[in-house]
Amino acid sequence: MRKSSPIIMKRKGNLYARIIDRQNLELAFDKAKKGKTWQRTVKNAERHREELLDKLEEMLKNHEYRTSPYHTKTIYEPKKRIIYILPFFPDRIVQHAIMNIIEPLWDSLMYYHSYACRKKKGQHKGSTKCMEYTRESPYCLKCDISKFYPSVNHKILYKIIKRKIKCKYTLEMLHEIIESIPGETNVPIGNYLSQWMGNIYLNELDTYVKQTLRIKHYIRYCDDFVLFGTKQELAAVIPKVQDFVNNRLQMKLSKCDLFPVTRGIDFLGYRHFPGNYVLLRKTTAKRVKRRIKGLLWKVKHGKVKKATALGSIESTKGWIRWANTHNLAISLEIEKVRSEIEKV
Repeated sequence: MRKSSPIIMKRKGNLYARIIDRQNLELAFDKAKKGKTWQRTVKNAERHREELLDKLEEMLKNHEYRTSPYHTKTIYEPKKRIIYILPFFPDRIVQHAIMNIIEPLWDSLMYYHSYACRKKKGQHKGSTKCMEYTRESPYCLKCDISKFYPSVNHKILYKIIKRKIKCKYTLEMLHEIIESIPGETNVPIGNYLSQWMGNIYLNELDTYVKQTLRIKHYIRYCDDFVLFGTKQELAAVIPKVQDFVNNRLQMKLSKCDLFPVTRGIDFLGYRHFPGNYVLLRKTTAKRVKRRIKGLLWKVKHGKVKKATALGSIESTKGWIRWANTHNLAISLEIEKVRSEIEKV
């Protein structure tokens, strides 16, 4: 079978001037504070907005920006992970300023059915496509990568970035952010940039699966990915996928499971079955219950704005309606929680 030619993409230059443009920094400030206006540091930054933006603009013009020290915390849901936290000023603003300019470039390079952290994609779009492939294919190969973000290799990542970008100062800033974590691996969970760095890193896998392995039905969401086809077809690609992940990406698979679609495909927080039947994963349902119950407390104690909490409830209602979850919707008592929040 003849292989298709890889897409040739011109490297992009002259990005840095757009990143440090005052209008872009203003937009980055607004994006960085979204959903965090209750935080003391964000409130303080808002009071001194123009002064801080003047300082940041000068810092970037003089190429003096360096990533601040990280503060870390450990979370245990949905699994144990170390979260890295940077100050609102200057770091979170800088990362939004970078992505305002680079996101359209990187997004244009992405495999179409990569659904994480991209506009007009997301869990529901990925779930819809998963259901479509579940109807069309007898078998599924489900894989995920062990400790993905901590395993991202700095040199490989930077090499990938350099293939797409030629702007000297943008590359210098991205390289400094990548190397802000000591060691040869790790893009820190918590950095806005890390989501996209992870995406372009695994876009290498997407390209390999589609152009070299020629798998027709393939979906990826962050480090979870599913391939669809016949049992023989999928069994034949398992060692090739493992080899690519191990040797080209310097990572390891934590799961590589081949099974008939009638077993149900646990993907994107749902279990997908032939016949358009979708259930919420049990662990997901438990997390949803805890989150809804905690919203009222957060509003009463000023941790979340009332409007934000009500928006979260509407989002949850839409999310669980996606699956066959009538009994779950009753047990959550969403309308009761919503009514109590509105009274606060």
